[in-house]
Amino acid sequence: MIDRRLAFDVVAAGAGPAGIAAACLAAESGLRTAILDATPWVGGQIWRGQEAKRTSGAARRWLDRLNASGAQVIRQAAVVDAPRPGALLVETPEGVLEVSWRKLVLAVGARELFLPFPGWTLPGVVGVGGLQVMVKSGWPLAGKRIVVAGSGPLLFAAAAEFRSAGADVLLVAEQANLPRLARFGMSLPRLAPRKLVQAAGYQARLLGIRYRTSCWPVEARGADRVEAVDLRTGSRTFTLACDVLACGFGFSPNPELPRLLGCRVEGGEVRVDDWQETSVSGVYCAGEPTGIGGEDRALIEGRIAGHAIAGQARRAERLFKARSRTRAFSRAMARGFALREDVKRLARPETIVCRCEDVAYRELAKYGDGRSAKLQTRCGMGPCQGRICGGAVRMIFGWEPDSSRPPVFPIEVAALRESGADPGAPSPGRG
Repeated sequence: MIDRRLAFDVVAAGAGPAGIAAACLAAESGLRTAILDATPWVGGQIWRGQEAKRTSGAARRWLDRLNASGAQVIRQAAVVDAPRPGALLVETPEGVLEVSWRKLVLAVGARELFLPFPGWTLPGVVGVGGLQVMVKSGWPLAGKRIVVAGSGPLLFAAAAEFRSAGADVLLVAEQANLPRLARFGMSLPRLAPRKLVQAAGYQARLLGIRYRTSCWPVEARGADRVEAVDLRTGSRTFTLACDVLACGFGFSPNPELPRLLGCRVEGGEVRVDDWQETSVSGVYCAGEPTGIGGEDRALIEGRIAGHAIAGQARRAERLFKARSRTRAFSRAMARGFALREDVKRLARPETIVCRCEDVAYRELAKYGDGRSAKLQTRCGMGPCQGRICGGAVRMIFGWEPDSSRPPVFPIEVAALRESGADPGAPSPGRG
């Protein structure tokens, strides 16, 4: 049986900037509001650790506002199913909840995009963002030789953080070419002037560290763990000995819960109207699931959703122009750091693509669509439920998931049994 049933006017799934902004505005308008997050902290990955450190002005203001808003914060609450319209099944350490809602805001964020290449499964090859989390949690980096590679603005920020933690950052390798990056940089004064200040700060902290454009990893080498990485620049390949390879190729929205609810998802992004409402009535979406854009876009979209839910249309409309700028920044960033075809084709026939089920590239290449490959190879059916290989097969083969089924996150068998949930039963929007 379900342990508890809770009812709210508004529920925000995800306690990052978008979810916090939407929950604050809904709660401040007098609506009974809850915000759910699978982590023990509030702030998402963008504001991770800010409850204690309070170093970000924006995070401090919004976290204080959330505390004063009256919204109920439910931590370590993983949404695993939508058993009926207007309800979510949520697993917590205290048991299984059924949380009902009249309006729902999906602010479920994004995850790092990994692309397979020979040796990427070696110990010591880690995601850029993942390594940031490990460092913040106390993992020692002092004296370790690190290569940071992949694509996107995160490489700069992470490399500066690793250096501050005592690491010997040997190289920052960006796969995008210099002309694209220059055009992106020229757009910042108009679209995101604050980003220029941030970039200047990172550059100052990275003085003396090599930064190469049109450069990407082609193979990680080592016996029991990574010992060196081969990198390509133009027609030349060179090798750097290292202790850690931090590698990531940007971010990919988390589409599982939106798909489960029947929301329209195209190109990996949730489609919304002017008010951030999805194709499902009463379900809104804000932040990274609608397009990768960082803190500024997440906050503005969360505010628009919150105002719309509270019936404050004019207040929402006043934010439309600012949202247009953040979306223009997202488009400029996507163009500037667009992945080259060479990077998408690094896997060899024997390279593992699905790490959970040990499925190699050559096994997947036999099939013409993702469903067939999944049924025959179990690609995407392991513990991560396709969160690692899903983005990779979309980039390599162009395969989009055809559906989502519960549980959205792994759930204890006992909790699944007690909840009465049926993973094979259709949820709203799945047909």
